[in-house]
Amino acid sequence: MTFLLEGITLSTGMESAAMFAGSLPGLLLMSVGQIMVVVCLCFDMVRAMSIPSSRPRYVANTIFRTLAVPSIMVMGISALAEAVTWSWLQVAMCMAVLVMIIFRWHSDKDEDNWWKGKGKKLARWARKQLSPPPVVAPAMG
Repeated sequence: MTFLLEGITLSTGMESAAMFAGSLPGLLLMSVGQIMVVVCLCFDMVRAMSIPSSRPRYVANTIFRTLAVPSIMVMGISALAEAVTWSWLQVAMCMAVLVMIIFRWHSDKDEDNWWKGKGKKLARWARKQLSPPPVVAPAMG
């Protein structure tokens, strides 16, 4: 079943997605997400302008690395929401910001930040938590 929304034919699922994106909770979620993207990009700019191996660069890089993945998800959802309403200029702008965040996230991998080396520590912790408890053998007497 399809519906007509401002001259655009949408399926039932797309219509509900477009209606949620235009509702107050949807607009609030998208606004919070866009604020997070702006904060992420501001800390990327601070990281780019700071002196290497300085504390401001370390903090900015840590915050950028923390916010990069959620920002990528927000921009992808924003692009999808704009594509549903056929706003191709908005889709192009969302995709440009998305590509920029991904490029900056993948470049400069050798930077020092709080997340550096945490992957192995988190994997070790997960292995320890998910392993079965040790079995104690009865004493020979």
